[in-house]
Amino acid sequence: MSGPPGAMGPTGDWEQLYATSEVSSLPWYTTALDADIERALQEHDLRGRRILDLGTGPATQAMNLAKRGFDVLATDISPSAIKKAKASAKAAGLSIEFRVDNVLASNLAPNLVDAIVDRGVFHVLPEDKRPAYVRTVHRVLRPNGWLFLKCFSDKEPGTWGPHRIAESELRGYFRGTFEIRSIVETVFYGNVKPPPKALFATFQRGESARPTRPTQNRERKRSTRS
Repeated sequence: MSGPPGAMGPTGDWEQLYATSEVSSLPWYTTALDADIERALQEHDLRGRRILDLGTGPATQAMNLAKRGFDVLATDISPSAIKKAKASAKAAGLSIEFRVDNVLASNLAPNLVDAIVDRGVFHVLPEDKRPAYVRTVHRVLRPNGWLFLKCFSDKEPGTWGPHRIAESELRGYFRGTFEIRSIVETVFYGNVKPPPKALFATFQRGESARPTRPTQNRERKRSTRS
């Protein structure tokens, strides 16, 4: 099995993937709301808030969020993914706003949502593109908004799939721009057995409108604990 596009190939591969694949066969597909995301939303009492499902793909996370009463905006770089997601949401009788959008060149307005869910976008980006991601999610979040991010851990063996990311590396990208509330070890449930080792991070945007410069390079030299 080859790895998903984006990790090693151009982002345009995502459109080909979603145009030609049955979404239920994709490695990251699951019908359930990610358990780490659900716990985080409950912990921070975000019921009914405006939430962005970033890289919605098959939209199962977005639909589960809508069922729980969230005001959901779902985006993906692939028009075919959005087309299929709209059809799934309509068949389920759910009201979700869908948009085609690229997080690296986003057209989303500033201060748009109270929380962002990222279950697998950050870890497909090459290192030089990750600072642009951080700037986008900071801009789109409202002051004191939350980013819940799940990515492959460097403790997952092998090379298949997305980039592996160490806790210290993840902290480095977001330190100085977000408050790092927690990073915990977990797994990434989907169609891959056993489920790959993952990290689940909870970040909070501060009240300031302009992000500060991340301290990625310095962070790599420090301990993985702050």
